[in-house]
Amino acid sequence: MRILFLSNLFSSYENILSKALSELNLSGFTISDEPNEKVDEVEFIIYSPTRKNEAIVTHDFTNYRNNKAIFSLYAGVESLINNNTFDCPLVKMVDNGLTSGMVEWCVAHTLRIHLGIDRHILGQDGIWRHDIKPPLAKDRNVGILGLGVLGEPTAHALRYLGFNVFGWSRTPKNLEGVSCFHASEGFKKILNVTEILIVLLPLTSQTFKILNSDTIPLMPKNSAVINAGRGDLIDDEALLKNLKAGHISNATLDVFSMEPLPPSHPYWHHPLVTVTPHIAADTPVESSAKAIAMNIKLVMQGKKPKGLVNIKRGY
Repeated sequence: MRILFLSNLFSSYENILSKALSELNLSGFTISDEPNEKVDEVEFIIYSPTRKNEAIVTHDFTNYRNNKAIFSLYAGVESLINNNTFDCPLVKMVDNGLTSGMVEWCVAHTLRIHLGIDRHILGQDGIWRHDIKPPLAKDRNVGILGLGVLGEPTAHALRYLGFNVFGWSRTPKNLEGVSCFHASEGFKKILNVTEILIVLLPLTSQTFKILNSDTIPLMPKNSAVINAGRGDLIDDEALLKNLKAGHISNATLDVFSMEPLPPSHPYWHHPLVTVTPHIAADTPVESSAKAIAMNIKLVMQGKKPKGLVNIKRGY
């Protein structure tokens, strides 16, 4: 069994993935990052996007005739969805470590905005503003766009803290303690009631710039946006316009249409925008290696891997 690593993270994973495979009693495998060697022996491909001249490299998978599955190291798979050179299962990363990182990041920034912590961190000017007090969580509405493997646990964590949590998904969902909306009418409703909006959607043709000049104004005045999904879920120009107008009070962004975010981009310099460099949900090597190893075993057993992507749906 030959496993091809189409990623610049090969050196980080090689030994740890070998150990994870061995622990599952999978033997007779080799792991390589040489795409043109022994292509007929490749049975599994592990992939993450790589860039050349700022553009994501497009791979041709045609020659890997015996490949059984492509495993993404990330939760997002938009760089592969429209690649028509493979007909094997595509599997996105579903990993407890990645999920925990996303939940922690989203909860931290929700609390930061909810409690108005920036006011104290950035405004230490000797004035004792004791009269400015934050509300309790029970008095704050938090909305989550996307109730998948990342959005659902984030919703539960915020509900545990006492927030009024609302969620939106493409299809109906039923989460205990969470008011769930779906479809286009539900999308308008969740925007209407949300004071802090967390964006955790996959990027598809339907979600591209889903927050735009028409939809952002549907949110209450002085609401905030937190985006840890994909940069192209938001129309940057529309967001900046609504920040300038005072309709949106704060934007906390971890993902961007172009990454790294250019130094000249207005987000870096805007007083109401917090930029973090795509760190909300890093993929931990050890736990993700175990997840990949388990999925390889499941495929070899003829079973459905965890994180199987619906190509037509886009996630």
